[in-house]
Amino acid sequence: MDVTGVLAQYTKTPVTEKRTPVVSEDRSFGQVLDAAKNMVKETNDLQNTAQIEEMKFALGLADNTHDLMIAERKAQVALNYTVAVRDRFLQSYQTIMNMQI
Repeated sequence: MDVTGVLAQYTKTPVTEKRTPVVSEDRSFGQVLDAAKNMVKETNDLQNTAQIEEMKFALGLADNTHDLMIAERKAQVALNYTVAVRDRFLQSYQTIMNMQI
């Protein structure tokens, strides 16, 4: 069995290309605020979906625990992400308020 192809896949090659992030110049605070609102709405929708799946399972309408676990995990990840973004917003606000002008 020849494993050189597999080994070549996992060998590290030096990065020669330097990437720069693409930043849109027309991002205003309103767009960032709208994105945050949409994120909160999506998190709320995922939480509601998880609760509906829990109700279905508790009432015996669904016997597939796989769908229940997927819905709960999506809701948990979305909530964790939303809380992390909120914490960053608060940290940014506090940093701006502590600046001396």
